[in-house]
Amino acid sequence: MQVYVVGGAVRDRLLGLPVQDRDHVVVGATPEDMARLGFRPVGRDFPVFLHPETQEEYALARTERKTARGYKGFQVYASPEVTLEQDLIRRDLTINAMAEAEDGRIIDPYGGQRDLAAKVLRHVSAAFAEDPLRILRVARFAARFPDFGVAPETLELMRAMVRSGEIDALVPERVWQEISRGLMEGRPSRLIEVLRDCGALAKLLPEVDALFGVPQDPAKHPEIDTGVHLLRVLDWAAAQGHELPVRYAALVHDLGKGLTPRSRWPDHNGHEAAGIAAVRGVSTRLKVPTDCKELALTVARWHGEAHRADRLDAAGLLALLEATDAFRRPERFEQFLLACADDHHGRPGYETRPFSQAERLRQALTAARSVDAGAVAAAAPAGGIPKAIHAARTAAIAAALPS
Repeated sequence: MQVYVVGGAVRDRLLGLPVQDRDHVVVGATPEDMARLGFRPVGRDFPVFLHPETQEEYALARTERKTARGYKGFQVYASPEVTLEQDLIRRDLTINAMAEAEDGRIIDPYGGQRDLAAKVLRHVSAAFAEDPLRILRVARFAARFPDFGVAPETLELMRAMVRSGEIDALVPERVWQEISRGLMEGRPSRLIEVLRDCGALAKLLPEVDALFGVPQDPAKHPEIDTGVHLLRVLDWAAAQGHELPVRYAALVHDLGKGLTPRSRWPDHNGHEAAGIAAVRGVSTRLKVPTDCKELALTVARWHGEAHRADRLDAAGLLALLEATDAFRRPERFEQFLLACADDHHGRPGYETRPFSQAERLRQALTAARSVDAGAVAAAAPAGGIPKAIHAARTAAIAAALPS
């Protein structure tokens, strides 16, 4: 029995990055051998075990044979005769197909160290084309390592996989899993760029793909192209360390602009309301978690009003607070403001320009919440409580934020 550390742990150590998780491959062993040593079986599709003390994963060396379309259409073969090299050749990228022996020796049969040095994401073998999920993984790694380029032959293989329809076999849960992980990387714009370069974006997120080439008013958007704006907003959100719901909202906040008739370009008046159905459609199709979906819908519908908050009077500010459910859900309202700020700063020349509208809205919410709704209700005539509270909140905002 020989045990090797494999995959991301080897790659990250060679890059000088912190190693988060260590996966192992065991060569020359059977499931019975593992059980006898106290390892607990957890693999559903192939033999994977948890170490009895460290709880790290140990997988038996295996080969796979494609039997059907999709990322689950494989027949797995694991036995003591499978070699380390046979196991590694089934992996996605050369930089993930290296192993480290117990004595620290690096086993690198497919040029992973060469590609690390050259900063290239390259597929290990033709078996890459058998798993459409790998298209998303390459895009995610591009977002994690933004100075790495995709090898031309790998990009062409990804394009062929899209053309063949193999990508259509992906289930929504796995698509969302990879996209959400890519959004949380350091440069999420690369996720979108790589998916677009290989044609997968048009298949998986056609609503986002439709934004590229759509012009905006250059006076407000010096970058002009709506798709370029989206990429900048995503990267700004990542640079601020914003959480997933905010980043997802950034991804879909302008989908309405992709629906604007060409005859109206570059005017997108009303795109906020127009994009609601598209945001809901994407979120439903990918089975996006509720917190991400709800924030995305709020941002898509009301980010335009937030940008105009410096021109809203007390009544207008209160209307926006009510529309965004700020009183009942102040934490989500804060996420809304963060996403709107990302939208503001995601334009050339706006990186250091303050988004004062957010502070104005925070002050308006503080003023409105200072109203003692119970006391107002007690003094209000029968049936007039909502109107009285609304009037008191409007007056409080007007006093705190004079025009």
